[in-house]
Amino acid sequence: MAKAHKPSHGSSRSTKGTARSSSKPLKKKTFPPPPPAQRGGVELVDPRVQAQLKVYDEALALFHQQKFARAKQELEKVLEGPSKELADRARMHVKIAEQRMKPSQEQNPKTAEEHYQRGVAMMNIGRWDDARESLDKARKAAPKADHIHYALAALDCLTGEADSALANLKVAIQLRAENRYHARNDEDFAFLQEDPRFTELLYPEKDGTVG
Repeated sequence: MAKAHKPSHGSSRSTKGTARSSSKPLKKKTFPPPPPAQRGGVELVDPRVQAQLKVYDEALALFHQQKFARAKQELEKVLEGPSKELADRARMHVKIAEQRMKPSQEQNPKTAEEHYQRGVAMMNIGRWDDARESLDKARKAAPKADHIHYALAALDCLTGEADSALANLKVAIQLRAENRYHARNDEDFAFLQEDPRFTELLYPEKDGTVG
């Protein structure tokens, strides 16, 4: 009687291997997705966050120009956005802006910088006479401080005094040439936009002279 043929170990192993490979396909390597675009730790994927960041940047520009009342308004809009990181930063700047705007009765400014800070605070809440008094004291204490002359020029514009504004702005530029470029983009000087003397002062290169 003929014996049944017994399959070899090799054929059995290959059969098992074939079954295994057909039932369990090879896994593809997966790589983690790239991190979302960030700026200063703030994710920029969400368009709402991008819009929030834009408002935040505009608010900071106003803040650094010491236009605290307007900066505070813009910063408060940032608080409503989706990014907690931006909201936290905005909240901190709101507090600083409120402190700078507060006309504290207990304050007794003594130094030029203290008089200057008080003058700017008065400007931001529309108290022109108090602002001028403080800025005049600041200028008297520090006649070479360009930022004080610049603030006085801005105040002159806000109160419609073109000649005084141009005189103060000219001194500010003589003391620090960068003030020329700041004034070109400063809305406080809108009052002088149509005055040819203002154009000559801010764009001397058109006349071939710089100074």
